[in-house]
Amino acid sequence: MTETTHTATFNGTDITYRCVVAETHLPGEDGKPRVNLVSFSYVADGFDPATRPVMFVFNGGPGSASLWLHMGAIGPRIIKVPDAQAVGAGPYTVEHNPLCPLDQTDLVFIDPPGTGYSTVLGETKPAEVWGVEADGDVVAQFIKQWLTTHRRWASPRYLCGESYGTTRAVVVAGKLAGGLAGVAFNGIALISTILDFHTARFEKGNPLPDVCYLPSYAATALYHGVTTTALPLEAYLDTVRAFAQSAYLPALFAGSRLDTETYRAVRDQLAGFTGLSPAWLDATRLRIDPARFRKELLRGSGLAVGRLDSRYRGADHDSAGETPEDDPASWAVDSAFVSTANDVFTRSLGVDLDRPYQSFNQAALKGWTWPLKADEGLGWPRYLNVAPILAKLLRQNPTLRVLVANGLYDLATPFYAAETSLAGNGIEAGRIRMTYYPSGHMMYLHDPSLIALMGDLRALVANP
Repeated sequence: MTETTHTATFNGTDITYRCVVAETHLPGEDGKPRVNLVSFSYVADGFDPATRPVMFVFNGGPGSASLWLHMGAIGPRIIKVPDAQAVGAGPYTVEHNPLCPLDQTDLVFIDPPGTGYSTVLGETKPAEVWGVEADGDVVAQFIKQWLTTHRRWASPRYLCGESYGTTRAVVVAGKLAGGLAGVAFNGIALISTILDFHTARFEKGNPLPDVCYLPSYAATALYHGVTTTALPLEAYLDTVRAFAQSAYLPALFAGSRLDTETYRAVRDQLAGFTGLSPAWLDATRLRIDPARFRKELLRGSGLAVGRLDSRYRGADHDSAGETPEDDPASWAVDSAFVSTANDVFTRSLGVDLDRPYQSFNQAALKGWTWPLKADEGLGWPRYLNVAPILAKLLRQNPTLRVLVANGLYDLATPFYAAETSLAGNGIEAGRIRMTYYPSGHMMYLHDPSLIALMGDLRALVANP
């Protein structure tokens, strides 16, 4: 364990806090340690632990460490990068983060096994902890251990996850609320949300993803000047939503049963919203795969747009290809985050381990086990959908509040997919606060969106 003490000003309040980088050995059913989970805990001095909130934070992937939220938005020090531009090589800029909510809540950044500094132990195989259920069990077990070790069982509790981390947050909250686990949460922050994977799996015969992605395509086309509108952006996207629900979805459902006149009307409206040509839409049968959209939208200029943030643009080696060779929004910032996190953790926070901090583990992503236990024995495959778990949590915990934060230019977890998942799974709309930012998946890379997001997180904690 490494512990350092710091003093800084957050939201106008001077705070002295400790950063505890701890290795927590979590045992299996046989009592033998099977996981070494390394966490970063920022604990402020001078507060009553009985009333002091604590927020547990993680990213997603699956296979991602928590450095993106840790060093991009919520932690005491953050990386500053130019908006919607490639950073290039270092040196990179790290600044004090006055928006960090340490004046409100303690923060615990969790890196699941195989990410960050966290590892498996003994005879445990990584695949044994890489999966929806196993990962949820590990994180839930860690949270209970942290509350015990730090004597914080009386504290108000919050979860904050990004991307697959939103899936994880709901799974973990469900596990900790189930049976006699006895760990209820005051609030859950879902950043760049994916709960129902039906909305993101582009398969023949499943029209839902095409419909859910359409408003994000329209926002992207408008941003790059491929389309125009006289409407304010919010009103324009409402128009796209209405078309998606009332015309586009029925057309895809009808398929070859659709009459020619209706087909052409839908195709032409779709072309107007997306900037894609009617001929291209004819060739794809009105279906728009996100990778193909990213390549096709700016094909005339030889550029592809980003997946994590479609405001980013990049050139490919092959301008005639069907899909982009990479994600411009990802390679634009990866080096800055990975290099800077390793430097800050080792030099400023005193971490002295024999391994580098692993930002993303591709093996975990490729080897992830997806089915929930409830799906076992059915005899057929099924997409993961944790939205019903969230609905149950809200029914059984009348004080639970949920923040759903959405980037308008996110082509990984689009905002209309989140809206659709919440609307279709018995979730009370009044218990959810939906927020939108003119940026992408990592909306905090855009300074105005960072300010707005942190204000929304503060509001979640300030109103228990």
